[in-house]
Amino acid sequence: MTSQSKVIQPGSVIGIVGGGQLGRMIAIAAHRLGYKAHIFCEEKNCPASEVTNLLTIAKYNNFKALSRFAKKVDVVTCEFENIPFESLRYISKIVPVRPRWQCFKIAQNRSREKEFLKKINIETAPFATVNNLDELSKALQDIKPPCILKTGQLGYDGKGQVKINKNTKINRIWKRGEKSIKILEKYIDFDKEISVIIARSITGKIAAYDPAENLHRNHILARSTVPAKIPDRVAKEAKKIARKIAVEIGLVGLLAIEMFVTKDSRIIVNELAPRPHNSGHWSIDCNYTSQFEQTVRAVCNLKLGSCKRHSNAVMENILGSEVRNWKRIIGKKNTRLHLYGKNQSRPGRKMGHITTVSPLKKR
Repeated sequence: MTSQSKVIQPGSVIGIVGGGQLGRMIAIAAHRLGYKAHIFCEEKNCPASEVTNLLTIAKYNNFKALSRFAKKVDVVTCEFENIPFESLRYISKIVPVRPRWQCFKIAQNRSREKEFLKKINIETAPFATVNNLDELSKALQDIKPPCILKTGQLGYDGKGQVKINKNTKINRIWKRGEKSIKILEKYIDFDKEISVIIARSITGKIAAYDPAENLHRNHILARSTVPAKIPDRVAKEAKKIARKIAVEIGLVGLLAIEMFVTKDSRIIVNELAPRPHNSGHWSIDCNYTSQFEQTVRAVCNLKLGSCKRHSNAVMENILGSEVRNWKRIIGKKNTRLHLYGKNQSRPGRKMGHITTVSPLKKR
């Protein structure tokens, strides 16, 4: 049995790169199954630091610190996709990294992500990679407005995105002297936004959660509803697409796939995230296996848990100053409150979430 295929036993240490709320919830799930969690994070007093005393505080490109960290853990996973893939590749020479570093290389760059999906025949919005204002002008001849101009990488929650309409002055939105690679995407007039979270084991076993229907406000996820209000055939197709992507990308671990459902019921894949996802938080309270426990199971080579729901759910993010209402929220019937331990709130910052559960209903 190779080091890549052996079962990582309870009592072992799971290394988690990133110390935000996702890292915190992975660590909690790890402890429930008898594992220790060691957090590698750039910031002191991160949310994950409140649930484990095993911490390494250093920059994500500090290779000496990464080496010390990797030698203290038995497997490594990540809580967000924008960790430099070179750092994960370096760690993988010392200890297994799951999902593999190549998944992060694809997901953290929008052009690579779209090219990968195109290569495996998954539909995306029409797109073009642009390096300068001249290339943007040429791309707009093929991809007619309305369009979205996005940063090539490091964007999330709508950061680094500008909508282009037919009257937009493109020389104003392309900053003078800017050299960063961007991607131009056709604006999709979608009917619904959904996401599918899927797990894949080392042996190739796959478990997919039901699609969630997502509502964004100001580019930040506000609400996820399960089951999504989509036809069964669309839900099945979304899971089928997710399975294909998981296999083709060589997933071991968890992958979240954001999708658009068009008015004629086509599915267009928008983004990939090889880690637990905000739109899957409902799984803590209404599934037999949460997305966080599933992460632990997958990266430790345990049998994947059931993705079956025992309840319906509406998950809502608590943003910024809304956290002050926690006393009112915690008193609501059939509602579960989850706070992330962040000591400062600011507009749009995810401070926690609430999940309202209800009995399953036949569709």
